[in-house]
Amino acid sequence: MNADVRSAALVEVEHDAYGVPGVVRLTMNRPDAFNALSEALLDELQTALNAIAQSDARVVVIAGAGRAFCAGHDLKEMRAEPSQAYYQALFNRCTKLMMTVQRMPQPVIARVHGIATAAGCQLVAMCDLAVAADTARFAVSGVNLGLFCATPSVPLSRNVSRKAALEMLLTGDFIDAIQARQQGLVNRVVPADALDSEVTRLATSICAKPAEAVSAGKGLFYRQLEMGIEAAYQLAGQTMACNMMDDSALEGVQAFIDKRPPDWKR
Repeated sequence: MNADVRSAALVEVEHDAYGVPGVVRLTMNRPDAFNALSEALLDELQTALNAIAQSDARVVVIAGAGRAFCAGHDLKEMRAEPSQAYYQALFNRCTKLMMTVQRMPQPVIARVHGIATAAGCQLVAMCDLAVAADTARFAVSGVNLGLFCATPSVPLSRNVSRKAALEMLLTGDFIDAIQARQQGLVNRVVPADALDSEVTRLATSICAKPAEAVSAGKGLFYRQLEMGIEAAYQLAGQTMACNMMDDSALEGVQAFIDKRPPDWKR
């Protein structure tokens, strides 16, 4: 583990993770509770992501300590205060975290092992990319408790087909890592002992590209998805024209013409 590691009560922050400059790994650290998203854990993740978004970090990896990625909300904590106002505030807090993942300029990779259920599966779906161990399992299982996973349905239905998403939501059944990849929930599936090396390969590939292009591209990607096709093309054209004026793009294109590797200053 890199020497620059800050341990918090519920989130461990590692800079230059995997030996790759610019990669920040956030590890949810409630292993005895399968990293359930308590209010305190949500707050620490929010604080960490806010700080990273304002930094020169290039890639974020979200992982879980112990035997699981994340088992969703902390049901014991939720049951202790049964009021609609409390639940609304809690889900608003979780939504803010999920939207931060999407809106921050750095790509966010979910490193998934064990289970990712309910809001944990939601977090995987909200991350820009996901690498899973072949033993990982995914579910939006609230319906088994009489609670339809409404907020997880938002990113899930934007990752997988409607029928696949609704089947998961209506049955609460688990899917395995191979099914998750086939349905579009994760990008890559590898043996558990190769999980970190695969995350490293993916993060390293992204870090090798110009930060300006990656950040602008991520922002454009999500904005255009919510538009009609004409508006999406207009925004994409504006984004690409601005991107072409960046020094990194000018150098990259010239390097291609000159048949040489680009010399990007990072």
